Amino acid sequence: MNPPHNATAATAAAISTPLTPELIRGALDLERTAHGLLPHRLPARARAQYSDGQLAMAEAQPSGVRLAIRTSATTVELDTLRTKMAYQGVPPRPDGLYDLIVDGRLAGQASVTGGNVHLVDLTTGAAETRPGPIGTVRFSGLSAEPKDIEIWLPYNEVTELVALRTDAPVEPLPDRGRKVWLHHGSSISHGSNALSSSTTWPALAAALGDAELVNMGFGGGALLDPFTARAMRDTPADLISVKMGINIVNADLMRLRAFTPAVHGFLDTIREGHPTAPLLVVSPVHCPIHEDTPGPCAPDFSDGTVRFRATGDPAERAAGKLTLHVIRAELARIVAQRAADDPHLHYLDGTELYGEADFAELPLPDQLHPDAAAHRRIGERFAGLAFGATGPFTARRA
Repeated sequence: MNPPHNATAATAAAISTPLTPELIRGALDLERTAHGLLPHRLPARARAQYSDGQLAMAEAQPSGVRLAIRTSATTVELDTLRTKMAYQGVPPRPDGLYDLIVDGRLAGQASVTGGNVHLVDLTTGAAETRPGPIGTVRFSGLSAEPKDIEIWLPYNEVTELVALRTDAPVEPLPDRGRKVWLHHGSSISHGSNALSSSTTWPALAAALGDAELVNMGFGGGALLDPFTARAMRDTPADLISVKMGINIVNADLMRLRAFTPAVHGFLDTIREGHPTAPLLVVSPVHCPIHEDTPGPCAPDFSDGTVRFRATGDPAERAAGKLTLHVIRAELARIVAQRAADDPHLHYLDGTELYGEADFAELPLPDQLHPDAAAHRRIGERFAGLAFGATGPFTARRA
């Protein structure tokens, strides 16, 4: 398999195929831009209802979005224009990876060159975007047999799809009869610190559970926003999960008085569109800085890397400030109350996915986000608990 090259380089992939919605999975909307198609994970109506630059960037980063085709091509080229995040005074992040999945197996990875750079000053919030050229990711040396191909886009780079070229015709990947799993969560669900989009914990769990993933995990954006609930309500799905709590604490967004009705309202809205689908509420995984200390959360650059710390006062819990312990107890209570009238509603304590013992073995590198090994552990555990023999997603799949 050859490395990516510049879009102006010579190519053996002579057939250009228009990029249409039928070739793309995992996006809720496709915006036509001057360059091509920009996948979004929130619909246009939702995007018009906030002015948060963090969420705007997160929902346009295509975690779980993939090109899905059937072809006998031996070479596949994809032109894209990326926008890569960078932080002032912090070493550059590694380039995002495109995962090539052939007949269900990871067959290659590559990055693209060029593109824009979105530079953020975490201390002031100031940001600027520096423009760059379109690049090309190229996979070659594939078998000439007909095969199912998915190219998972980098979860951490906004990606405009410009052109698709192959050396044999392509068609959309046929429906394989899998259940659609719609998941919403925070940066951990988005993929923070995973190696690539197909190795985020939701992607790993979906593969193990034989489900089609629609990932609405937004870094910093799991805030019980009504427009997110409406987007979930209106998105076709067989299985639904909502992982909530950590961003509420990070942002010091709510007190307990506001949190409880916001959770009810979020679940009510989802149920308007999915009255009987299995709906799994997942509380936060173990995160020591916020277990008993409220937010807000602040970056710490004292050792030359980005780490996070909680800046709240534990004594403020008496006034309704939220911690992870408080949120887990309240989510368990809410789900137990609602489940009396909703037999398809379920609760999963996030510490069953990653708990105190896991932190001792696989600590959070920046005190907030798991590494690649922890993503795999969380994904495998979620698959066992949700898609396993007695899991809430199993009966529906049968």
